[in-house]
Amino acid sequence: MFRKILVAVNNTEIGRQVFEQALCLATLTNAELMLLQVISPFNDDYQNTSEMETHSRYASSQIHSVQYYVGQWELLKQQGVEFLTLLTNQAIAKGVAAEFTQELGDPSRMICEVARNWNADVIVIGRRGLSGISELFLGSVSNYVLHHAPCSVLTVQGAISVTTDTPTTTSTVPTT
Repeated sequence: MFRKILVAVNNTEIGRQVFEQALCLATLTNAELMLLQVISPFNDDYQNTSEMETHSRYASSQIHSVQYYVGQWELLKQQGVEFLTLLTNQAIAKGVAAEFTQELGDPSRMICEVARNWNADVIVIGRRGLSGISELFLGSVSNYVLHHAPCSVLTVQGAISVTTDTPTTTSTVPTT
């Protein structure tokens, strides 16, 4: 069955759901886990636009701006390693062999590359449920991985927010 499970995670609710599913699968199959976080300058966590705009507006020089962005990048990496360490320790506490790696680059391609280099049997990844225009503009890591992975892929569906615009009407039924 599965001996090596690559788990692509980030520090979000769906990332924790992905980890839980992978941990259950590893426990059932006696597999080892490789937890992977890919960070990129295009990550939502790195692109906190309001903070960046405020800082760049009031930056006294270009050097201070560069130092600020480098500091933000280092903070993002550090928080990622702390998150990966926490998850790895949780897996080990459950008796599952686990390790982690943090990579820099395009998440879609890096997940496939790490899976290939590590000889993963399956990749566990989350998906936000984007489709249509949203997927076109925001991209889809899970879609790319599904089509380019060197092994099986298990996707964990994130919560899809559904809004109901159905008007509530009150009807009166005449009594006879």
